[in-house]
Amino acid sequence: MSAPRMPILTRRRLLGRLLGGVALAPLLPSAGLLLGTPAAAQDLRYFRIGTGTTAGTYFPIGGLIANAISNPPGSRPCDKGGSCGIPGLIVVAQASNGSVDNVEMLRAGTVEAGFAQADVAYWAYSGTGSFTGKRPFAELRSLGMLYAEAIQVVVRSDGFIDRMTDLKGRSISLGEEGSGTLVEARLILDAYGLSESTITPLYLKPGMAADRLAKGELDGFFMVGGYPVAAVSDVAARVPIRLVPLDGEPADRLLRTQRFYIEHEIPANAYPGSAPTPTLSLGAELLTHADRDPDLIYGVVRALWHENTRRVLAEGHPQGRNFDPARAVANVSVPLHPGAERYYREAGLLGNAANEPARAPTGGTGTDTTPAGGEKAANGKPPADTPPAEKLPAEKPPAEKTATGKAAGDKAPR
Repeated sequence: MSAPRMPILTRRRLLGRLLGGVALAPLLPSAGLLLGTPAAAQDLRYFRIGTGTTAGTYFPIGGLIANAISNPPGSRPCDKGGSCGIPGLIVVAQASNGSVDNVEMLRAGTVEAGFAQADVAYWAYSGTGSFTGKRPFAELRSLGMLYAEAIQVVVRSDGFIDRMTDLKGRSISLGEEGSGTLVEARLILDAYGLSESTITPLYLKPGMAADRLAKGELDGFFMVGGYPVAAVSDVAARVPIRLVPLDGEPADRLLRTQRFYIEHEIPANAYPGSAPTPTLSLGAELLTHADRDPDLIYGVVRALWHENTRRVLAEGHPQGRNFDPARAVANVSVPLHPGAERYYREAGLLGNAANEPARAPTGGTGTDTTPAGGEKAANGKPPADTPPAEKLPAEKPPAEKTATGKAAGDKAPR
């Protein structure tokens, strides 16, 4: 089913969006300027990015991207340090429950783009993992990998929880239904011989989980995000915390069986007083629908990686300093959108200019798995090739326990 076309903003529709609870980019001119002339209003276009909860990482990163690539009338010119986005484009960071929720909104056509963890994107694309039983979302496309996000298990320092096995019998928030955090929490618990029946599980938003941990009403919570995550920083400012290490044989097994996991260490003082902590991470990707206009997506990706945007990101969030176009296509989980692919080829990051091995022609039998740009993922595993001809990335053998279901009441994503 084709995704709906991106709406053209009329005066009435823009006013409705301004009042509808979504966060417009801070650099936008005043509403009076935007709405001052009918001609200007008719030229505006609206581009929604599904992000995550306001206490996670996706929402603030999405807000920075929206700020940097929105280019309404009256914006400062690109060559003077302003937006280098598509003229007339208004980008909005829309709060959501996280990765799973964003994928479903992309499927429904209610957002133009969305963030998701690499494994969640792949499972949606292939109809496996947490999307088993659902129609494969074969139209899902990537604009590139943005940064690695760490799996964080947060407990109080005085809670007598030092290892994953100490979670048994404890009250632990696993993340909200519809979040990528819940997906990873279930995988991690299973790897360490735990499950929702061996703990007291809760499904809280990150902010609520952090508040309950600080009050002593919760023993710990899972969080997946680029550190520092606001919810974790909040609780660390109130009580001493500890990050539980993800290491040993269970972590090694996950690295072997979950193709998007990367060995990672959260550095000392990522949060006040926190020690260096081994963990696992995976890529955060920006996704869209295959039916989106290639010229539009090309313009969005070009603006995303422009030096002006990268400066805004680096100054606005610690994870913004990790954005690197040279790594953007190294381990994408689903095929690149044609507009994104065009940008990366022109930038020399994909194809012959990047010394990429030749791919088999359409209809051929080649099985080259060398990533775009000839790189390997940080864990040494060859990522899936992502040609426009929709070659499905090979999945690793293991059984995967993951999250399903819709967003519900008071539970947590990223």
